[in-house]
Amino acid sequence: MNNRGLSQQEAAARLKADGANELPVSGRRRSLKIVMDVIKEPMFSLLIGAGFIYLLLGDLLEAIVLLFFATLSVLITVVQEIRSERVLEALRDLTSPRALVIRDGLPVRIAGRDVVREDLLILNEGDRVPADAMIISGNDLVTDESLLTGESAAVRKKPSKNASETASRPGGDDLPYVYAGTMIVRGNGRAIVLATGIHSEIGKIGQALFSIETEQPRLREQTRNIVRVFAIGALLFSTALVLINGFIHGNWLTAFLGGIALGMSLLPEEFPLVLSVFMVMGAWRISKARVLTRRASAIETLGSTTVLCTDKTGTLTQNKMSIVNLKRENISWESGGSTEITPSLTEIVTTGIMSCPEDSRDPMDIAFSDLVKVKIPDKKPIRHYGLSSDLLVMANIHDINGKYLASAKGSPEAIGKICRLDTVQMENLHKVVSSMASKGLRVLGVAKAQLESDVLPEKLEEFPFEFLGLAGFADPLRPFVQDSVMEARAAGIRVIMITGDYPETAKVIAEQAGIASEKVVTGDELEKMTEDDLLSTVQDMSVFARIMPEQKLRIVNALKTAGEVVAMTGDGVNDAPSLKAAHIGIAMGSRGTDVAREASSIVLLDDDFSSLVSTIRMGRRIYDNLSKAFLYIISVHVPIAGLALLPAVLGKPMILTPLIIALLEMIIDPTCSIVLEAEEEEKDVMSRPPRDPKASILSTRILGLGLTQGTIALLFVAFIWILAQKSGMPETDVRSIVFANLIAVNIAIVLASRSFSTSLVSAFWKPNPVLWKVITVVTGILGIAMFWPPSQSLFRFGSLHVYDVMIAVTSGILLLAILELVKMFFRVNSRKLQSNK
Repeated sequence: MNNRGLSQQEAAARLKADGANELPVSGRRRSLKIVMDVIKEPMFSLLIGAGFIYLLLGDLLEAIVLLFFATLSVLITVVQEIRSERVLEALRDLTSPRALVIRDGLPVRIAGRDVVREDLLILNEGDRVPADAMIISGNDLVTDESLLTGESAAVRKKPSKNASETASRPGGDDLPYVYAGTMIVRGNGRAIVLATGIHSEIGKIGQALFSIETEQPRLREQTRNIVRVFAIGALLFSTALVLINGFIHGNWLTAFLGGIALGMSLLPEEFPLVLSVFMVMGAWRISKARVLTRRASAIETLGSTTVLCTDKTGTLTQNKMSIVNLKRENISWESGGSTEITPSLTEIVTTGIMSCPEDSRDPMDIAFSDLVKVKIPDKKPIRHYGLSSDLLVMANIHDINGKYLASAKGSPEAIGKICRLDTVQMENLHKVVSSMASKGLRVLGVAKAQLESDVLPEKLEEFPFEFLGLAGFADPLRPFVQDSVMEARAAGIRVIMITGDYPETAKVIAEQAGIASEKVVTGDELEKMTEDDLLSTVQDMSVFARIMPEQKLRIVNALKTAGEVVAMTGDGVNDAPSLKAAHIGIAMGSRGTDVAREASSIVLLDDDFSSLVSTIRMGRRIYDNLSKAFLYIISVHVPIAGLALLPAVLGKPMILTPLIIALLEMIIDPTCSIVLEAEEEEKDVMSRPPRDPKASILSTRILGLGLTQGTIALLFVAFIWILAQKSGMPETDVRSIVFANLIAVNIAIVLASRSFSTSLVSAFWKPNPVLWKVITVVTGILGIAMFWPPSQSLFRFGSLHVYDVMIAVTSGILLLAILELVKMFFRVNSRKLQSNK
């Protein structure tokens, strides 16, 4: 490779042969596919069928209104689905880093996706590396590879012109390779590209993601099964009704309308719609807490999470090096202690700052400046001594009023060497450094020297350095991590830390975060384990260190085999396979890579671990409210189905026509979705164990309570219908008063369904402004439908008097009181069952 790099023609040929330097993307559903999926829903077919029959009967207006309802239902669902797809598209719409390459002997800035093999890269401080490459020249080059290795400390790079073209794994100092996605934090250099796209380290992991099957949402499958069972029942009952009425009365079109009305009343098509609305609204609510739901279906799994696997770097910690310990002779300072930083200790920090390269991005260099604000000479160093593999020390020389000050920092042993410490002093230094390292700290030594002459030695060993002291660096915990871990444990969620960092560091961070474990399991130990041994280990141990990406995946799969519902957090490419394999993959937004975000279900936009626990709390609230919505749907369909069936069986005029049932669906859908979705969380939401993911959303308790509430409501409206029939009222007036009572009992069921654990009085005072807004809007719509003459004619409603309205209101209040007693009975029995277990 010459210094002219590739020609434009060579680069174009390689780009055509190898493909773009980018990661593969999963396909997205197009609008037509979404529309077709919605049209397949049974309720849509029933609405279309009813509209077709009204056309045959000559009722054009009713047919048009039914088709309008059908189209509106499709549009609402399609808009929701398309918005979700756009969120996915926007999430991944992050362009690859720009790259500076040599083409035809000239430096050219190109898009990262256009980088090809054997391109000559120019790397400068602050650049993100666009591809895997071998360094052929460089000056004090240091990179941050935490996205690939999980280790927060930057690593040194050593140029090599004779290195193999097969790059080693990321991590470790003095290697001649840089990797796509990593950051240059100090220095500059040139490198030859070895691998791009899916052939790079980041690409290999991204490609492996496509071989991992994403966990299918259990709740969505449960809902499909519930709807399938009800649909079969609705089909059988409707067919029987059509045949009986057709053969007895001979009017087959009317019989078909009655059958469709019964089918619409029995088919709880709200279940999948409500599930979708809850997921979308849940995603919106969670986004207000700076959490982006990439796959809305993941929200349903949050409430059943039993194990939370978290990375250390950037998740529990800030991924930001910080000085937490200073030592000088017999004086020391520790972060969080009561001791102030004395002037003599401040000199360590000042000297450390003066030894750093200008505008350095190295996390440890930045830590010196962040610790204390001190005034240093506002002059550029007249000379810089960089790190070398033989002497891990860097130094700057400043001219201070005609005197020359040398400031140096580096490994404690190297600093001791240039300070000419004797054997005893070196042994004491080693003991202190070992003690600091046992606390998970990275330790640097700091020294200074003064010269009278401007003739500077060529080697640092020739300076008269004075040993100043030691600085201990740590990647500190994020705020509120301890509280979040405690809250998770109180909710029955076990927290496991999986990191690529050293065992000593992992142990210290785990103890600080409140993650208890008998010991730290290392990657080497895990590698020797059989699957059975690993299965046993993951059930007992909570801290894993020096873990490789494929080992993270083994841990997640072992936990899933043990029956756990696993949530996995991470921000790096090394986390991506386990993020995708977990039931809930949670990526960090600020530093997360495209691969990690693409593999995840949820993205924490501010990388705050406490946001994760808040998200789990929100997931439990969503599931509770979803259960309330399902309870409401079951309850309200019983009286509707009863009113569709009774007149047909008794040979009376149809009370609920398909058009009226379609109107009711327009009322039921927003009531059970928007109103109940907005309910506040139950008081015990984070003090009870995770729900069993295998348990059906339509539990025996919910089904029993729903059928009981619905049957009582049916008795109320059936009683009103019978009285109206016996009084000799016209058919249209009977339909009006029965419909008004049906709306009243509907509102009563909504109010009774607002809470499982509190009384009606407590639930009434819980704020839910959406409830009263929806009730107001629904009342207005019903007023128009029942009192506006054109609407009365369309729905075949008669006149409604003041005393009819009073009867409906009284019926609703009385039903609400009875339903509260029923709910109390079910609540007491449920507690008895739990206490007997």
